[in-house]
Amino acid sequence: MPRAKLGILVGGGPAPGINGVISAAAIEAINNGMDVIGIYDGFKWLMRESIAHVVPLSIPDVSRIHFDGGSMLRTARDNPTREPADLERVVKSLERLELTHLITIGGDDTAFSASQVAAGCGGRLRFAHVPKTIDNDIPLPGNMPTFGFQTARHVGVDLVHNLMEDALTTSRWYVVVTMGRKAGHLTLGIAKSAGATLAIIAEEFPPGPVRLDQVCDILEESIIKRRAMGHVDGVALVAEGVAERLDPEELAGTDVSRDPHGHMELRDVPLARQLKARVERRFEERGDEVTIVDVNLGYELRCARPIPFDTEYTRDLGWGAVTYLLSPDYAGGAIISLDGGHLRPLPFHEMMDPDSGRTRVRMVDIESEYYRVAREYMIR
Repeated sequence: MPRAKLGILVGGGPAPGINGVISAAAIEAINNGMDVIGIYDGFKWLMRESIAHVVPLSIPDVSRIHFDGGSMLRTARDNPTREPADLERVVKSLERLELTHLITIGGDDTAFSASQVAAGCGGRLRFAHVPKTIDNDIPLPGNMPTFGFQTARHVGVDLVHNLMEDALTTSRWYVVVTMGRKAGHLTLGIAKSAGATLAIIAEEFPPGPVRLDQVCDILEESIIKRRAMGHVDGVALVAEGVAERLDPEELAGTDVSRDPHGHMELRDVPLARQLKARVERRFEERGDEVTIVDVNLGYELRCARPIPFDTEYTRDLGWGAVTYLLSPDYAGGAIISLDGGHLRPLPFHEMMDPDSGRTRVRMVDIESEYYRVAREYMIR
């Protein structure tokens, strides 16, 4: 009887702790008598029916990588669900690799892709998906964070603290646009922990398009109020998800591309620069002056060395993925989570939004005490 064979791949954007999942999963699988291979660049090469971009993994290969940021298997956003032919090629590639089990590591898009690949394999391959994103927007039980979020917040707080000191020293303002495609968890978490002047997240605005002037109103009022308190400096964090909510008229003339999953490439939207220019112009029109520096924060966080929380958490998740795959209670592809310290596999269908057919997104609850405390300590 052939040995069981596990493949591991990573999709989507980087997040601190990826290597910890790879390490823990590979070690646990090998200790259970499995062969393990790492698949480079997510679904990219599998979609091209190429099985050359893989590497065998041994315990010495992975025993110390949990300290490192980034991904030893790299990552890519290639989407196998856009075309039926792409999905078929992925299924054929997995069969040619003679895999019996597969672990995917990624965010909501990779989770959706994994669910469709699992369906395409027709039960011939056991799947587990480990959720990761610094956006913290996957609705895990017990309000558990997605791995990578805690490290990204930790590093982000240090960077924002430096900007706060610079703002105080130079009597200027910083407008910092922070990663978070839809949800404002990272923006709010960094601002709240650092004690930044204010944070603006998309969840605060009523349903429908958001206009830049609405955001500028909040920034301008904060600057005026802080001046009235005797301070001419400040740091405001704005979630990049605001850009995705902008009225299409606001994006006229902006060349915005889309990623393989159909999402707007928010890096193409100069949100911080536009907010800086508009608010400075408002003060100039009154014969006043304010100096604002625009900053984009996010890429600095994604491949940071994981803090102990994420190092420990990802070991649990990697172990949990293999434990579920080998369990006699395996019940189909699932998202691996912990609830109260206990392994809890979530069937893919439980994580899907019935209206969109996509993975559900966890937004900031602006009715919660968590958000209320953040607002109480802002100057706005």
